[in-house]
This record gives sequence, C-alpha cells and structure tokens, in this order.
Amino acid sequence: MIYPVLLCGGSGTRLWPLSRKSFPKQFARLMGEESLFQASARRLSGAGFAAPLVVTGDPFRFIVTEQLAAVELAAQAILIEPEGRNTAPAILAAALHLEQRDPEALMLVAPSDHVIRDADAFRAAVAAAAERARAGDLVTFGIAPTRPETGYGYLELAADADPATASPQALARFIEKPDASRAATMVAGRRYLWNAGIFLFTAATIRRAYETYAPGLVSGVAAALEQAVSDLGFIRLASGPWSDLPDISIDYAIMEKASNLAVMPYRGHWSDLGDWDAVWQEAGPDAAGNVCSDTATAIDCRDTLLRSETEGQEIVGIGLSDIIAVAMGDAVLVAHKSQAQRVKEAVAALKAKGVKQALDFPRDHRPWGWYECLALAPRFQVKRIVVLPGASLSLQSHYHRSEHWIVVEGTAKVTIGEEVSLVTENQSVYVPLGAVHRMENPGKLPVVLIEVQTGGYLGEDDIIRYEDRYARG
Repeated sequence: MIYPVLLCGGSGTRLWPLSRKSFPKQFARLMGEESLFQASARRLSGAGFAAPLVVTGDPFRFIVTEQLAAVELAAQAILIEPEGRNTAPAILAAALHLEQRDPEALMLVAPSDHVIRDADAFRAAVAAAAERARAGDLVTFGIAPTRPETGYGYLELAADADPATASPQALARFIEKPDASRAATMVAGRRYLWNAGIFLFTAATIRRAYETYAPGLVSGVAAALEQAVSDLGFIRLASGPWSDLPDISIDYAIMEKASNLAVMPYRGHWSDLGDWDAVWQEAGPDAAGNVCSDTATAIDCRDTLLRSETEGQEIVGIGLSDIIAVAMGDAVLVAHKSQAQRVKEAVAALKAKGVKQALDFPRDHRPWGWYECLALAPRFQVKRIVVLPGASLSLQSHYHRSEHWIVVEGTAKVTIGEEVSLVTENQSVYVPLGAVHRMENPGKLPVVLIEVQTGGYLGEDDIIRYEDRYARG
C-alpha cells in the first residue's frame, strides 16, 4: 500500500490575481472543472493507494475537506501547520505520523498544484520505483525536459545512468535553477532532468535521514506532533515547538546531503503551472497562439492569454502580441509573457501599499460555504452568501450592525432570539442590531441569500459567537 502525502500550504503568488494567500492556486480551477488539488488527489487514489494524508494551513482546512468530498474522496488525516515552515518540517511531520501506525509505510510525497495529464502512466512510474524505496532508497522523480527552463531546479544523473529507462537511476546531484545558457547546455546533454519535487520513501527511511542530516528538526517536529490536539477531525500541530523550526526545504535539509538517492525518470507530460506563461502553454494555444476563456475574445491577437474569472464579465483583446491579461471583479493583471515570473513583484508592491487584493480573494470561504461582497460603502455592505446543505453559521450577534437577509435560492432555517422560522425563496427577514441569531440550511441544496448590512462598522471582527459547530473562537 502506498500512502499519498499531499502538500498544500503554498501561496502561488505568480498566478495572482486568481491565486492569492487566502485562496492559493492549488484550490483554483485553473485547468478544467476540478481544482489542481482535486486532480492531484484523484491521481493518487485507487488500487494500491491508501486515503491521502494532507498537510495544510489552518485557513484551508475546510476547503480541503469540501473539495475532497466533491470528488468523493476523504483524507485519512489532515495535519494543520500553525504556520508555513517549507517542505522539510511538513514532510517529517507526515512521516512521524505515519510511522506511528506503520514503520514501513511507503510515502509518496507530492505537491498538490501540479498537472500530470496521464494519471495511469504516472502511477506506473510510482509502481516501478516502489521496490527501490522499500529497499531503503530515497527516490525522487525527474521529468524529461522539453525546453531550457530557468524556473525549475534540475537533477544530474550519474555517468552510467540511462534517462530513457523506466526504472530508478543513480543520482549524481541536485542543481539550483540555472540561467538560460546553462539550462540550454544541460538539456542538450541529456543527463539532466527537471526536479519535480515528488518523493517516494518509507516513513522509517526518511526519519533516519532526518536524524542523520537534520537532527535539529526531529525533536521540534516530534514535539509538535506529540503535543498536537484533535479538532473536529483535524490534527493541529502544536504551535510552540513548530514556531521554533527553521524555514527549509527537504532538498536543502536532506536530499542534497543524502547518499542513498535514486531518481525515477518520468517521460510523460508534467507542469507545475508556476506562472501564467505555463498556464498559456498548458491550455493549448490555438492556431494563432491564443488561449481565451469562454468570456474572452481575441481580435487580431497572437500568442496571448485572455481570461475573465468573473461571471458576466467579458474581456476583449485587440492587436495584442505575447500578452497575459487576467481579469477578476476586484483586480486585473496585464503583463508581457516574457515577464510572467515577475508577477510576485506586483503582489509585493500591492502589499506595501496596503491593498487588500494583494492577499485576499474576493470570495471568502468558510466551513459552512462562502460569501462575496457585492457593494461596500461607509455605512452599508451587500453580500451574496451561499450556505451548503446541512451547514450552519454560528449563533452570533453584532455590536455595530443590523442585517437584512433575502433568500433567493433554497430554504433557510433562521433563529432570531427565541423565534425560529423557515425562510424560503423571495422571502426576507430582519436581524436587529444586537440580536442573537443563526442561519442554517436544513435542505439538500445550497441556500443562496443576499445580505444587506447597515451600521457604523462593518468589519468581520464584529461577531460575538455563542455556539459554533466548527469550533471557531
């Protein structure tokens, strides 16, 4: 049995504005109807695979469970990092957790934001590498390069290795992201593979590697796991020991030092969708080199990406060449394709200005569903709120605002003080300032409502919770 470990704590700033800190790219539908996280979970499921172990951050815990449920999967465990500390601590936490149950558990560690079109071919590569991993090797997966890419790290095969063989090969060393000239030389030399950041090893093997090469991590991660608490089925790693851990990748901490390394060449299609240029390539440009969403139109354009991510919003490009244009309701990105790697600079600039779009996604996901702001003024705000079947907002009140709820789809169960009522489509209800209230969805379809808030302060921190099934403060 292979235990998939899905890492989904990154922020994906190079795909802003669709990917933001509050809703990073792994949860977005960048390629098709499923998110990258959902596609990754499906790819690492089926015969021979256990239910996935997911390592993520607190803001994403309910997004993880919701998206897994949407593709009829469930995690065996979800580890919540108190804060991001890169891949080395996250992978060790997963290894120690699995080792408690099965010391020889075979772990397949994978980012949750990659595109691998042929799931069967990738599973076959994993199966071909399993014997070496069970024998005590640390197996990394290398992608046959298709171009001199400067955005990836590389793996140099040993002199006697054969990159065309469908079996693990000896690995000489890891190479950091090269410049264009060196990348072209390496690709021409045929002894170099892209570093996919995917690993296969047993829990005991990787734990021993940490004890040898990064012993300082072992005690801290072990303490964070030992002091972890169970919270609504999630495992919250203890913040005290975790906060003292260094921010370090597994490549630096372990892989660049270990001697029991092997690389599994993979010649199938792979992309990490690292920037908008990669999205353009992956989406399959038309004869003119253009990629357009359903709500985009290209007129006399070449080699251009046009995407509108907001329902009812059209984007039109005229006479463009090598341009990326991504429009959302609250932010628009326009860039030359050659500058795609610099989008993270835009995010940093917006953060420095204190602009909320730098980090906050317009749709705010909550354990009960989501909401988005439709209009905001100094003394009123209009939201669209979606409450999932069987879900419930907390029992709460507000100091500074009153609310009107208008149900436009479904039937809501509404509590205001001692009164409980069912509010159906085209009906509304008023929540006075200070009233204790709750909204529930007792049905089998989502409830959609329009909320109109009025008051002197409309911030999300104006909530006093009395009961909450999701254990929020």
